[in-house]
Amino acid sequence: MKAVIPVAGIGSRLRPHTHTQPKSLVPVAGNTILGHIIDRLVAAGIEDFVFVIGYLGEKIESYVRRQYPNLRSEFVVQEPREGIGHALWVAREHFRYETDGMLILLGDTIVDVDLSQLLDTPGTVLAVKEVKTPSMFGLVETDATGQVTKVVEKPRIPKSNHALVGLYKIANPERLAVALERIIADEQRTHNEYQLTDALMLLINEGEEMTTTPVDNWFDCGRKESLLEANARLLNRPEFLVAREYPEFPDTIIIPPVSIGRDCQIRHSIIGPNVAIGDRTIVRNTIISDSIIGSYSELRSAVMQDCIVGSDASFSGLNHSLNIGDNTEINYS
Repeated sequence: MKAVIPVAGIGSRLRPHTHTQPKSLVPVAGNTILGHIIDRLVAAGIEDFVFVIGYLGEKIESYVRRQYPNLRSEFVVQEPREGIGHALWVAREHFRYETDGMLILLGDTIVDVDLSQLLDTPGTVLAVKEVKTPSMFGLVETDATGQVTKVVEKPRIPKSNHALVGLYKIANPERLAVALERIIADEQRTHNEYQLTDALMLLINEGEEMTTTPVDNWFDCGRKESLLEANARLLNRPEFLVAREYPEFPDTIIIPPVSIGRDCQIRHSIIGPNVAIGDRTIVRNTIISDSIIGSYSELRSAVMQDCIVGSDASFSGLNHSLNIGDNTEINYS
């Protein structure tokens, strides 16, 4: 089965980090968002990928080819960027003839779900989760038998609280390709974009049977708050919870769960809980909790909580909640 991952978005809600990196390459829990996605799919046996790229797309292609050289990867450019439906329409010739179905997973979404079970479920399956603010999401309505009767994008008056989480198993890619061609040809836009939900609704109206599957956790990593939440949840996996000695970090207390990259220099500090630090970062006389720190950065004499610090950044100062991008220097001393 082939996986299609749209990763063309600008990621404006994660600025300033996305000024220099595509959203899907922002670090979280010792990896990138896209790396977590690919690792989950590869573990489920998927080796064929189509990446729909756009903003800073060359960085995504370089990352995938460098980190995952054994994948069969194709890259399609979406320009202009006019919604998820448009992204899939651009890539349609790369999946429409797949006879074993296809998987779609949005490139800023990390979900906890049994992918093997999802792939083994017959027919088209839409992953969902109950939400408290349904008008902010694409929603699914079902009948008494569990069959999907309607999908709608951010309705003004919601009739369901089951949100689409950005994971779809499509049983008949050719029919989806035709539906996407129809909404593009008919200029059928919702909220000024071509939506995948409108294409799915065409399939439902034509008799396509769809079911849903709930996910355990869903992280839409497009905002600082949700990215930090994803970082904490992912770090609370067993491999990060084990307390161990770090003799290479003198006079430092490590409170699990943490992820510390290669060749870091940490002294006279307290790190954790829920902290991810990139490679070759220097930390001195600093307390860090519930934060993501990029690679090649330097932190001195600070108390940091709920912070995201990009790569090649420098900070020296006091107690603050920060969201600073790459190549930044802040000095409060």
